[in-house]
This record gives sequence, structure tokens and C-alpha cells, in this order.
Amino acid sequence: MAADFRMKIIIPINDAAYNQELAELARGAAPPDLDIDVENIGAGNASIESRWDRMTNAPHVVDLAIKAEHQGFNGIFVSDFDYCGVEEAREVVNVPVIGGFRPSVFTAMSLGQRFSIVTVLDSVVDMQRSHIRTFGIEPNFASIVAVDLPVHQLSEKKIVIEKVYECSVNAIETAGADAILLGCTGFMHIAEPVAERLKAKYKMNIPVIDPNKAAVNFLYMLMRTRQWQSRVTYQVPPNFKDAE
Repeated sequence: MAADFRMKIIIPINDAAYNQELAELARGAAPPDLDIDVENIGAGNASIESRWDRMTNAPHVVDLAIKAEHQGFNGIFVSDFDYCGVEEAREVVNVPVIGGFRPSVFTAMSLGQRFSIVTVLDSVVDMQRSHIRTFGIEPNFASIVAVDLPVHQLSEKKIVIEKVYECSVNAIETAGADAILLGCTGFMHIAEPVAERLKAKYKMNIPVIDPNKAAVNFLYMLMRTRQWQSRVTYQVPPNFKDAE
């Protein structure tokens, strides 16, 4: 039986190394009536660790988003905490398009009062702080801490888990965080082991949010309820002919 809904996950880097792991993680978090297809961009940079990387890769993300809509996908998740190309794609497709930041933050704010972001490098810290300012959620923001690892070292799971755990403890004890967001979609299979260690240390539940899992399920909700970006805000560019 064919799935009721089709989701395209776009990995916004010119590298297919993470496709299989992300596909398995996303399908494990998805409901049974959801079909997921993962594709990376075929040009641009091999990681997003700066605003320049985000700007360089964004046009290729938009091209894949337009292609995905033409192929009949019901929703698009750009697997990037910093929503590379998401805002631009929202203007030119008529299906919901999301990145990793909004669903993660919405989840954290539904489970606690003050969240901290554990991210990759200092080069992305201010970029991610700007998301907090953009969405006006400073009262709910505790801190942002970098593990000082580039994206391509996130496959070293034992090292990453230890560093994320240490940064999470720092955020809880020095900034008063009551939930932790993983500030990179490359942090796969990290949230649960860190949450287990935090529970063992503090004898209570402290949510650790995987941005990929949060996004897949948030987008599924939008798809099922037939919701997508407002044309009041995301107006179709006058010279773009493909979207209504």
C-alpha cells in the first residue's frame, strides 16, 4: 500500500555521507503512513559552519525544493538547524517547508521555560543567537555553548556524546537551562544517550531535543492538517512563474 504522505528531506550540503544515517533516523521517528526520501544538494559547500556557507548553499536548496514539489512531495524538511534556503523556498513552493530551528524551539518551549543550545563551533554561535532575536524569544533563552567540533567530526559518537553532555551540564548549572537543543542536525543519535546521562546525574528528566526528529514530526503535523506558509508573509516574487 502506498503511503498517504510523502516527505522530502533536503540535506543542504554537497556531500552524501549523511544521507543513509539521516534516512534511517527519520524513518524510525516517522509514523507508518509517511514515506521519506532524503537527497543532498549537488553543488555548493560540504558543510554549513558560517553565514557564508548558508548563503552559498541556499540557491541549490531552493532548486531541490521546487523539484520536490513538482515530484508530488507533500512537505519539505531542510535538515539544517539554521534553515539554509528555507525562507527563500517558502516563497516559491506551495507545500510546507521547514528547517531544524523552529520545531526544536517550539518543542523546548512546550516542555520547559528556559532552553540552551549546544552547537558545533564558535563560528555559528552569533548566527544562532540571531535566530533568538528574530523570533523574539529571548526570555526563554538561557545560553548557547559550542562543543568545538566541526560537522565532519560528528560521526565520532563517543567523543560527541561526552562533549554534548559536558556542555549540557554547564548550561543547566550556570545558565539555568531546563531543556537542551542540539544546534546542528548532524548531531544524530546523540540526544537519547545525553538525556540518559543527565537523568542519571540529576535524578530527573531534562529534555534533550534532536532537531531532525522534532522537525520530521512537526512537518508531518503540518502535512496532515494541510497547513503551509502564509502568503501574507511569504509572497511569491513577481518575476517567479512557477508558484501560484
